[in-house]
Amino acid sequence: MSSSEAVIRQRVTTALHGRADEIADRWVQLQRSQQEPGTGITEGELREEADALVAALIAGMDSVLPVGRIVHSHDELERAVSEFSLRRARVGTTPTATSLSVLSLKEAVLEAVQQSTDKADELFSAALLINRLLDAAGALSFDTYVEGREEIIRRQSRQLLELSTPVVRLWRQVLAVPLIGTLDTARTQIVMESLLQAIQDHEAQVAIIDITGVPTVDTAVAQHLMQTVNAVRLMGADCVISGIRPPIAQTIAQLGIDLSKILTRVTLADALSEAIKLTGSAAPEPLGAAR
Repeated sequence: MSSSEAVIRQRVTTALHGRADEIADRWVQLQRSQQEPGTGITEGELREEADALVAALIAGMDSVLPVGRIVHSHDELERAVSEFSLRRARVGTTPTATSLSVLSLKEAVLEAVQQSTDKADELFSAALLINRLLDAAGALSFDTYVEGREEIIRRQSRQLLELSTPVVRLWRQVLAVPLIGTLDTARTQIVMESLLQAIQDHEAQVAIIDITGVPTVDTAVAQHLMQTVNAVRLMGADCVISGIRPPIAQTIAQLGIDLSKILTRVTLADALSEAIKLTGSAAPEPLGAAR
């Protein structure tokens, strides 16, 4: 770093130290002026975020790291920017608006530097330094937002899959999974995990997979069902598939899919009767959700 760069960096750092509260206040004002409606972020929350990020920015500037590496190499600053972005992702702010919020900090910092010097060359150099620093922060906030939002979507999708594939306790040692809609690889995995865990938790002997609500059965769906049946058997339980309607039976036969080793019944009631025989149960217990 040249001596002139060091002087400019020191001037920016001094402004950050001496006017931290003013910078945070100004940044909150700038964000409120560009805030999207319906985000639900209060002024108090904006101020808390501003204090944390400005403090992390000061710590980064106090370090010996080059300006171009501060955002990605200074742990406190990187964490502050990432947490800022993840909070915005959780409340539904767009990634563009999140990045612009970080970038608007430039104006607040430069205004603070202007209070300490009126030399045009120093202000120009300070603006370049601030741009390098906060452009990197804006890019990091965008990347973090996108990654965080994708994780939220994946988690929500899994939760929806779990809700759409409940494991129900029908009888003593008898569980059922009523399936509705398309059965794909991701959903099959959820069904399998939930069913196997319920078998262990309830010491079930029979698991009924009801496909009455599955519109079509092709080779892939049949393969998914067979994998689930095999997994259930490995847990020491029997598996019954119910809800095979005439059109589905014809499709399975035409596709040449062999389900001869799997116990099937037309209706859920028929499957339950078969399960009672398999378990040797004589009296019912109250119905209830397995989990």
